[in-house]
Amino acid sequence: MTARVREVRHRLAADGPGWTRGPELDFQRVTLPERDCDLLRDLLIAERAETVVEVGLAYGSSALAIGEALLTVGAPRSRHVVIDPFQEQAYHDVGWNLLRDAGLHSIASLISEPSSLALSRLVAEGFRADAAFVDGSHRFHEVFVDLYFLRKIVRPGGLIVLDDDWTPSVHTAVRYYETNLGWTVIPIASARCRALRLPDPSFEPPFEDFQPFSGR
Repeated sequence: MTARVREVRHRLAADGPGWTRGPELDFQRVTLPERDCDLLRDLLIAERAETVVEVGLAYGSSALAIGEALLTVGAPRSRHVVIDPFQEQAYHDVGWNLLRDAGLHSIASLISEPSSLALSRLVAEGFRADAAFVDGSHRFHEVFVDLYFLRKIVRPGGLIVLDDDWTPSVHTAVRYYETNLGWTVIPIASARCRALRLPDPSFEPPFEDFQPFSGR
């Protein structure tokens, strides 16, 4: 099945999806480039990740890379939870259909509601993951809330990767967690993604220890 995923990934990167919304360059603007997808895949393989949460599906490039990583690790109960409230309405299920074409629907599930609601419910259910990839809303407050809940979902010592860290809103949200909650940057060769490791063990800092944070 891994070869099938790679074939779908290569076809998507080379030819683009069969349908795009709006301008013809929307795919190139929205999707995670193939090089960064390879980087994400390799990070997850190195982590031996078995369960991954993804916020934002769009055209499915990153989801296919995550699926390839999970198949390569080969855990008996691999799971990929994808959250995207706009997949059907805004993207005509292009990303989800590509996951199905690649055979990844056996390990992937799509939650079609806002990440703030979906993630909070996963926390309430006691759901745990080894890693997360975040490429949803780029509004500061929504990125901040995504990370708040993912901190409770991703295991201590686990990995969180974000796309578009170059944007002030995303970068500033991440800075809070680095500055106040001990998240550490993992150096990666990407101009747009940021990888962070959660502390192990997890901790709650005293409110008196709050450190001001900002972007670059």
